[in-house]
Amino acid sequence: MNSVLKQRVILFGATGTVGAYAAIALQQSGYEVIAVGRRKNDNGFFKEHGMQYISMDITDNKAFKVLPQENVYAVIHLAGAIPARMQGYNPQTYIDSVMTGTLNVLDYCVFVSADRIVFAQSVADVSYLYGNNALIPADVEQHFPLNDDHSVYSICKNAAVNLIEHYFVKYGLKRFVLRFPNIYVYHPNPFYFFDGKKRWQSYRLLIERAKKGLPIELWGNPNLQRDIVYVKDCVQIIVKSLSAVVDGGMYNVGTGIGTTMKKQIEGIIDVFSAASHRSLIIECPDKPDTASYIMDISKTLNELGYEPQFDYITYLLDMKKEMEIEPFRDLWGRESDFFSGVLE
Repeated sequence: MNSVLKQRVILFGATGTVGAYAAIALQQSGYEVIAVGRRKNDNGFFKEHGMQYISMDITDNKAFKVLPQENVYAVIHLAGAIPARMQGYNPQTYIDSVMTGTLNVLDYCVFVSADRIVFAQSVADVSYLYGNNALIPADVEQHFPLNDDHSVYSICKNAAVNLIEHYFVKYGLKRFVLRFPNIYVYHPNPFYFFDGKKRWQSYRLLIERAKKGLPIELWGNPNLQRDIVYVKDCVQIIVKSLSAVVDGGMYNVGTGIGTTMKKQIEGIIDVFSAASHRSLIIECPDKPDTASYIMDISKTLNELGYEPQFDYITYLLDMKKEMEIEPFRDLWGRESDFFSGVLE
């Protein structure tokens, strides 16, 4: 057996949507996974799947003493506050969890002589390139939104990327910075926060309307495209980063394929509406456009050996199965804990 399959990986942010899927994928790939989260109790989820769970706060540099102090091959850093989960607005939380937390994680990497770190960067750093169907390259200048709920968050994420690059040059810590667009995933909670206020995730609302056969509005330009990347392709890139024989860099997470808003809605209706009671599409060209972007994944393909496994329809079909079996119910709860089934 290849020795890499026995190497130890520390996964920060293991209880999150991407983190939980990544933990399972890494464990199935043969790594020894130490799942780390801020939650005090994981309800026994990770132990049930053959992994150790450690609760700790990455903003406290003394807390890292509870982690393994040697024999760590790689660190995957998915932890930190995000706008979608922030009720109200407290920018200090981003500074503490993203900047200070990342500095502490990097110091831990150096202390345990980790070979590499995998870090989740926000796509907000290239949001200035949104709005057309041109591919967004991996290596472009990083900006931050000047005045929205992602501004301070993106400033902190960009600073964390700079810290990681510094530790690569100073300590030789290989770095795989993965730029995450919206990652499509089934979580029992269909809501998120925008400007600190609770809202439906748009695609989950469309799915619920399709399940009930209700009309669905198609806002703005129906031909604008978005790169729809499923969580299982996202975690494939994380796993590939651990065996890549390069020093790393910035890599786009995506499929490299744009799906128009019209095709997105038509697909949701095909998969989730009953044949006898299909939702009707109502075009609303005067309403706002959706954010439009397509990620150039050529570098991810060439350097990491990534091959997308889910096109738009296979993603929807797989997520429909996840909705039925709720594989993370012990960790995240059930849909009924968040949503009564009544659309507001």
